[in-house]
Amino acid sequence: MLDQIKKDLIKYMKEQDKFKLDVIRMLKSAIQMESINLKHDLSDDEILAVIKREVKKRNSSIEEYKKFGKDEVVESLKKEIEVLSVYLPEELNDDELAKIIHDKISKIDSPSIKDMGIIIKEISQEYGAQVDMSKVSKLVKEKLS
Repeated sequence: MLDQIKKDLIKYMKEQDKFKLDVIRMLKSAIQMESINLKHDLSDDEILAVIKREVKKRNSSIEEYKKFGKDEVVESLKKEIEVLSVYLPEELNDDELAKIIHDKISKIDSPSIKDMGIIIKEISQEYGAQVDMSKVSKLVKEKLS
């Protein structure tokens, strides 16, 4: 994953695509900071977590900028998300996610809200970057309540 990011960095340098180059540099910097914080080279899953975190930051910033009518900044952030999303695997749709949650819950004898953490942890370990964990949490809570 990191090799692909480095290749894209060089590609955008050659193409002189300043916008994409800036986004990839920022991503590379965020990955290096995470690597320093964890004191080891990051695995692909850890890199995906960094990318998802960066996308999430931009999504929350979009909401804030919309409140103040900063449409140019909102558009720029959306373009950044598009560049970053290239590295993320396609997320599971709601139907697939609901089926996974149903399967996990059905494996537990008399499931209750106390089992929520176990179910979420299993889904996170098994599907990682393919799911939005906030959505998983919400759906699991609804099913168990």
